[in-house]
Amino acid sequence: MKFKKYIVTGNNRVLKFFSILFPLFIYLPGFASSHPEVDSIKNSLAPGAVNQTKPDTATINTLNKLAANYFKSNPDSAYYYGKKSIELSRKIKYKVGIANGLLQTGHVNYFKGNSLQARQDFDEAIKIFKLIHDDKGLSNCYILYGRLYNLVAEYNLALASLNKALKIATLYNDEETLTEAYKSIGIVYFSKGQLSNALDFYYKALFISLKNNYKTSAAEVYNDIGVVLQNMEVYPNALDYFKKAIQVFEATNNTQAVGTANENIGEVLTAQTKYDEAIVYLYKSLKTAKKQDDKDGLSSVYTDLGICFANKNQIVLAKAYLDTSLQIATKFKILYNQAYALNGYATVYNLLKDYKNAYKYAIKGKEYAIKLGNISVRSNSALQLNKAMAGLGKFEDANRLLNEYISLKNKINDNESIQKFTSYNFEMSFAEKKRLLAQQQRERDLIYQQKINSQRFINTIFLIFIVAMIVTATIYYRQKRKQQKINALLADRNHEILKQKTNIDDQAEKLNDLNILKDRLISILAHDLRAPLSTLRGLFDLLQDNSISHDELLEMIPNVLKKLEYTSDFLDTLLFWINSQMDNFEASVKNFSIKELVSLEIESYNEQAILKGINLVDNIPDNLSAWADANSIRIVIRNLITNALKFCRENDTIEIAAWEEDDKRIIVQVKDTGIGMPPEQRDRLFKGKVNSKVGTKNESGTGMGMLFCKDLVEKCHGKIWVISQPGVGTQFSFTLPAVAVGTPVEV
Repeated sequence: MKFKKYIVTGNNRVLKFFSILFPLFIYLPGFASSHPEVDSIKNSLAPGAVNQTKPDTATINTLNKLAANYFKSNPDSAYYYGKKSIELSRKIKYKVGIANGLLQTGHVNYFKGNSLQARQDFDEAIKIFKLIHDDKGLSNCYILYGRLYNLVAEYNLALASLNKALKIATLYNDEETLTEAYKSIGIVYFSKGQLSNALDFYYKALFISLKNNYKTSAAEVYNDIGVVLQNMEVYPNALDYFKKAIQVFEATNNTQAVGTANENIGEVLTAQTKYDEAIVYLYKSLKTAKKQDDKDGLSSVYTDLGICFANKNQIVLAKAYLDTSLQIATKFKILYNQAYALNGYATVYNLLKDYKNAYKYAIKGKEYAIKLGNISVRSNSALQLNKAMAGLGKFEDANRLLNEYISLKNKINDNESIQKFTSYNFEMSFAEKKRLLAQQQRERDLIYQQKINSQRFINTIFLIFIVAMIVTATIYYRQKRKQQKINALLADRNHEILKQKTNIDDQAEKLNDLNILKDRLISILAHDLRAPLSTLRGLFDLLQDNSISHDELLEMIPNVLKKLEYTSDFLDTLLFWINSQMDNFEASVKNFSIKELVSLEIESYNEQAILKGINLVDNIPDNLSAWADANSIRIVIRNLITNALKFCRENDTIEIAAWEEDDKRIIVQVKDTGIGMPPEQRDRLFKGKVNSKVGTKNESGTGMGMLFCKDLVEKCHGKIWVISQPGVGTQFSFTLPAVAVGTPVEV
């Protein structure tokens, strides 16, 4: 799997130099940009302005604008106009025009893989911008230089250059340049495999873009965040971010970015083994890369297609695509794509069980990956080497490579990145709502001002009519009525504004609660969940060192499995709950059988109940159904059953019952005869402040399960409560709608 394709307005491209005849076609009928902004700039050029012998600064500035706007849809046109701008500027020694033209040609040169010429262009531009004290142009140069360094894996130089741009943008409060700098720094950290740092800078860029309505920048950051999520294997959310980005790119005719996003979607679908769907998106991306002669894009898409067809067992076609990819990457020295294609070949040969060739390509891929310094590529190389070594019977080396692969994957999928993603999404959602409320308030103020101006005009006319006409009284009466209506409307508006302010305060309180919950989740993930993983790692270390016997291993395994089962159950609940916060929850509400859902959960935990000597009883009627999200209720039932099992003793009984009330509500009840709980613990149960107690067999817990249950039940328009008495038992009850919410209830 490749996790590289981010958008930085011309990232990582290699090229064929455009034909010298290209400028002649620009003015032919039918050869025109479909972008209104580009058309407007072209129309502002006087006839023959491009080839004039005595150029003026206005024409040169227009040519540089054309170069900048053409870049996203036609880099060759951008290069032509930038080159023409430099040529005309040198004739009249116009330093601003020369520097801006060099900025455009350098951009295209690094996009097309001509790094040496790009550096020469940028170096000359930087000297001129410093000479004329143009800090805006200087910061743009530093940003492009940073992207160039990132392309060739010189990450420290990239960060140094981008931090110079960031310093200038911060000094002048240039939020547009700040957005580009933050986004580019995020990309460098992503390339280094530091996903948590990458998310920090991506969201800084996104918040500025949303605040200032920078649609294109926001779309580029959506794509970049999607790549991070793809890297963390959170595929549904990654697809959502890529599709958000594509909507904006298609609307703004950003062909290059659309092709990149299509490739990213294809890679996610490949990871989900949806190869036919993936191939559709990859061919779209391939079409764009061919049209723009994008060698980097061609190389990476050919590798993606090779992997897809290999998994479809079309080996001849897969090898043809991978061979083409490797030839392009080698010819144009695209280090990342060389490693990616070599790993692709290793994947194919591992599928064919030709482990000797798989090892040959995987070891080459690893050499390039180490040189590149990218954790994702290194982990993929380690995985393919592990498979090849295992196939060749070198199990000790295979085990070492497996440990290396697990270690690298743990660095990618760190808990901090998941927590930051969740926290930033909550913060972004609140910021967006706050922005919308502020926009609505501005619109109301504008309407109010317009009404005031209108009233002033009416009053002026009214005074004139008093002097000039006999019907003054009638006109006065009518105007008075209008005034009363306006006052009533203003009173309503003021009431609505106060209501909006109350809503903002409520949102702030909710955000504070979410921050408290986030801190608790981080604490649990950092402490409670590390113990089972540490136990497992310790067991593997003992196995690797031959420090324990087979009998000792068998004795330890049940304990480890119990801890892993608890960890897995909690992570399932946590991830489902996180998704319920971000996805369109109402879309998953449907009518389902409570009996079927509870029966499946009882079947899952029946063996655990038998081992503990507990009687698990199902008293759910066959024909009882509810309207809610079935997966949410499944999680709730599972947590209540496991909680009851935890605090029951031998010969205790757990009974699950349900019935329908007259008000079209379903009541579901999980009742046990276990050890119960004191009132102070019961009162804190749904408030996120519970310290989990150990069960009757020393079972552990996090204390968060009931908080998740409460949130999921309330999202299904229900409520949950508990009755408990120490030594007697505990009874959890919750309600669900028997009909869809909003359906009239017959009385």
